Amino acid sequence: MPRDLVIGWDIGGAHVKAARIEAGRVCDVMQWVCPLWQGMSHLDAVFEAAALRWPDHGDAEHAVTMSGEMADIFANREAGVAALAGKLASRFGRGASFYAGRSGWQPHEAVLEYWADVASANWHATAALIASRVPAAVLVDIGSTTTDFIAIREGVLASRGMDDAGRLRSGELVYQGIVRTPLCALSQRIRFRGQPHNVMNELFATTADVYRLTGELDPLHDQHPAADGGAKDRMASCQRLARMIGRDARDASMADWESFAREWRKAQLAHLSTNLAQVLGRVGLAHDVVLVSAGCGAFLADELAAQFGRDVIAFSSLTKADETAGGWTQVCAPAVAVALLRADEVQMADATV
Repeated sequence: MPRDLVIGWDIGGAHVKAARIEAGRVCDVMQWVCPLWQGMSHLDAVFEAAALRWPDHGDAEHAVTMSGEMADIFANREAGVAALAGKLASRFGRGASFYAGRSGWQPHEAVLEYWADVASANWHATAALIASRVPAAVLVDIGSTTTDFIAIREGVLASRGMDDAGRLRSGELVYQGIVRTPLCALSQRIRFRGQPHNVMNELFATTADVYRLTGELDPLHDQHPAADGGAKDRMASCQRLARMIGRDARDASMADWESFAREWRKAQLAHLSTNLAQVLGRVGLAHDVVLVSAGCGAFLADELAAQFGRDVIAFSSLTKADETAGGWTQVCAPAVAVALLRADEVQMADATV
């Protein structure tokens, strides 16, 4: 097994992200759609795609983190961790190691003992890597589905919550992102043409429609079907937004719908800002502590940094990445982080032999 080749896996409920690390350098990063709630066969398809992209991946060290154990095909989170870990172990054998946050790295046979630490520890991997490089910072990872706010103080994670339930309570996990979030989750009233409207609590539109109209959603990150299964162009996005307030796209101009999209953007940014303020206020970091942005919604992190008067640096700038991998390094931070953390662990182990 080539000890300088590590592949990091972030097994989510909607995507699988993987990062290929060679001699500590990020060489390639990929994200595949994986609607895990529809069945484990989607994960098998991802592994087949990875094998085609990286024919030597079977010889690598595999560093695994996950959040997909929350998918409702599993009876509970423990069962989800066991099923996902079993799938990885059957594929990669003893080459697979599982990230358990504060409990470190665990082999497959120990996963059940540490399942609660393995569950949804991907945020911890990203923050731990940042902490090894920036002793005081706040991770702001805004993805397709969720947002993480994790404070780092004196090189140590200062998070109050250690699992999803605790982080939802503390404001460190916000279940909103820029692609998959139903718009009715953002606000119950929204302005259209200057007038407040109640919102239809239906899955008529998602945040992807908003950020298509603002021009901020990279088409490469727009991987999931639209709410109505329709087209993902600007006019189709207008129609979906219009349904949220009982209208049709033809009832207003494109400029009106673009302005409406900005109202939804404002609502989401306000909610994120409230939670970030809660985290910053509790931890008591200095006013010059930077935000480290990650995720496909990192453009919102830039705006949050401006609101709070802080500098922002990109997660990708903390890694050594090939030019072609830099963009996806930013988007798939947990996969990159878990691979680099494992590479460091392997290197230290080899140095003691």
